Amino acid sequence: MPDYRSILESNDPEVYAALVGEEARQRDGIELIPSENYTYPEVLALLGSVFTNKYSEGYPGKRYYGGQEYTDAIEEIARERARAVFRAEHANVQPLSGSAMNQAVYLGLLEPGDPILAMELSHGGHLTHGAPVSHMGRIFNFARYKTQPGDGAIDYDHVRDMALEHRPKLLLCGYSSYPRDLDYAAFKRIADEVGALTMADISHYGGLVAGNAMANPLDAGFDVITTTTHKSLRGPRGGLILCREEFAKAIDSSVFPGLQGGPHMNQVAATAVTLQHAASDAFASYSRAVLANAKALAASLLEHGATLVTGGTDNHMLVIDVIASYGLDGRAAQALLDGVGITTNKQVTPDDPLPPFRGSGVRIGTPAATTRGMGTQDMARIGAWIDRALRAGGDAKALAAAAQEVRAFCQAFPVPGLD
Repeated sequence: MPDYRSILESNDPEVYAALVGEEARQRDGIELIPSENYTYPEVLALLGSVFTNKYSEGYPGKRYYGGQEYTDAIEEIARERARAVFRAEHANVQPLSGSAMNQAVYLGLLEPGDPILAMELSHGGHLTHGAPVSHMGRIFNFARYKTQPGDGAIDYDHVRDMALEHRPKLLLCGYSSYPRDLDYAAFKRIADEVGALTMADISHYGGLVAGNAMANPLDAGFDVITTTTHKSLRGPRGGLILCREEFAKAIDSSVFPGLQGGPHMNQVAATAVTLQHAASDAFASYSRAVLANAKALAASLLEHGATLVTGGTDNHMLVIDVIASYGLDGRAAQALLDGVGITTNKQVTPDDPLPPFRGSGVRIGTPAATTRGMGTQDMARIGAWIDRALRAGGDAKALAAAAQEVRAFCQAFPVPGLD
């Protein structure tokens, strides 16, 4: 095989330098963005494989181009494994991203203008769950429920009242920055009462559902679940739609030709091997470790006096209210943590008075750190570094010392696919 790195270094040194720099950043720092992870080495290999060259519009056995013997095999393997891992009747493995998969569900099962009841963005929902700035928020008539002040719980009686008022065609749950679990049976009862379809977007915690560390909405009778294939699943960037058989044709037609053209077959191949990992005992153990680490990190931060949105976590993520804890907005806190080698993201908090590019919070999660082999005792150290960095302010000496400690700590934890 050609030495592609040497070819890149010779032909495009600027891009090569950025690649090497990113590899060093990932080795030397602690990745705590809950939507990021380190994928499997074979996923990296497949994303750069000859499947990149192949155009495969359509579905197995019904393609528009010839030469599909191996692409058909790959997609069938991926679909079969997705059904098995998530206990689903039907799986579509073609969505190019999480946003596209959610759009495909809405457009496949609903009509423009139909009412949807979903979670408010600042309370933990996703941009595609009807935020006014999204196209879906313009096409469909979203009503958005919120969490309760204080403990951040969902008031299911209030959700029921909203459902009775708005009569949604689709009741949507799931989250991108909510640190608690959901009562899927309660959502299903509400949906059944008003005649709504049920959809759960489990993109952030799909791996934890696959690993049986968190509940599967399909087991509660949901009609559709969607999940991205990276994040807690550790696969390539892409999406899965899993549904009851009665919705299979509508979903497949909505993905193609309704929303997108040919699938990225290198991504589909990488998804197939990701799902093989997700079915293993080792992945189930990993999923449990992600949850244990999140609880340990939350405990460490609370011990240092931090204020957490909802007061803790039931899943892989937590949100620090950095305004309340440290007198910093999310942008400033994110920059301080970047400076010591701890990668996070600024985050709005419920009904945040600050704009999204500042935010009152910082969102953190444990999937990537767990992938590198960090455990609960390590989470205590990480919590202490976070607290030190956010209290250091402009103390360059203190920040430099913390950065040195973080970098030395990371040497003991190889990055899959790099080391």
